Amino acid sequence: MQSLFVDNLTVIDFSYFHAKRGIVGESLILDVELFGELNDEGMLFDFSFVKKRIKSCVDTLVDHKLLIAQQQENIEIIQSPQQLQLTLKTENNETYIHTSPHQAVFLIEAKEVTPESIAQVIQQQIKKILPDNVSKLNINLRSEKIDGHYYHYSHGLKKHFGDCQRIAHGHRSKIEIWENGVFSESHTLNIAKLWQDIYLATKEDIKSTTVIDNHEYLNFEYHANQGLFQLTIPKHRCFLIETDTTVELIADFLARYLKQKQPKSEFKVKAYEGVDKGAIVSY
Repeated sequence: MQSLFVDNLTVIDFSYFHAKRGIVGESLILDVELFGELNDEGMLFDFSFVKKRIKSCVDTLVDHKLLIAQQQENIEIIQSPQQLQLTLKTENNETYIHTSPHQAVFLIEAKEVTPESIAQVIQQQIKKILPDNVSKLNINLRSEKIDGHYYHYSHGLKKHFGDCQRIAHGHRSKIEIWENGVFSESHTLNIAKLWQDIYLATKEDIKSTTVIDNHEYLNFEYHANQGLFQLTIPKHRCFLIETDTTVELIADFLARYLKQKQPKSEFKVKAYEGVDKGAIVSY
């Protein structure tokens, strides 16, 4: 039996609900290995089909979505023909309410969202699109190895025509900052700590504020071409900026933020959006 492998086939960027951390942005790299017999062309599976068909399958299933483990405690799911409403509570009784079109959420039959539980679902779906000569499939979901600092963030881009418009999708992202041409370990670390497990939001998307159990919550709402999106989230889990939260505007915000604190210094910010992509801004 022969095998065919494709490492770094795709990156899935998504958010998930964690019992302690709340809504967490994540990025995972997908590796695929196929086993079977060669076809009449002397191939196990054409590389172009592997890249296109499997990537499309995975992206449609989980990319840019909010992933929820249905067997987790303290989760309430209300479905209507157009909308899906989730009420989620953390172990310390913080409440999250997420309302969106169905395609913005993926429900996993598991107690916890992990690379392994996601991989199991993905593997089941990929098997359905493989040719008969492929008899076995192994997939590996892994985090990028990052030597420096990084943060997990979730957000939504209401003006985006594609799946980035979904109000709670996210990324695990590196951050690199230079001050006066020299890499700054301290500034990089401070931003990574400031935005650990953060929800980055645009101020104009705040619909109202709510007090639940003596804690303040922000209610976000916007309409995009996929439908109505709403999110209620503890205020202390949010970081608000004036603009939208594209990676270009995130990098611009951080450079300006540092410049305001130290006007005499020149700063360069390299902000990543997931793996191997992002924006650079200097002030």
